Amino acid sequence: MEKLKERITENGIDYILVGDYYIPDLKLPEENRPIGRYGRLHREYLKQEHPARYSSLILTGTLWTYLADLNGQAEERLDLIIEQMKAAEGVTEELKARNQLEWVGRMNNIRNRAEEIINSELIYI
Repeated sequence: MEKLKERITENGIDYILVGDYYIPDLKLPEENRPIGRYGRLHREYLKQEHPARYSSLILTGTLWTYLADLNGQAEERLDLIIEQMKAAEGVTEELKARNQLEWVGRMNNIRNRAEEIINSELIYI
């Protein structure tokens, strides 16, 4: 009687013996980056609006990396848009020193508009 090996490899996939059956020994890639606010928003959007894509990302083990990358892109794009809007609208450090309340109001307005752009371009697509 032939003794069964505990591990085998076929077609590039490792299998491990569990009881009488070989099952794939799959390991998900480790991702340590946080998914952040925009990653969480997009994850919920995928769950609700694109469940097949969401399931595919989970099954391939790429969901967390995808969301972390998207969050990084969204934050970089947000910073860029805010800086461009500040320059275009004359919101400067001089204004901040001269009239803090106006500066805060204008910055909040700029940030809200920039977040709307990020949501429509990257998160809810």
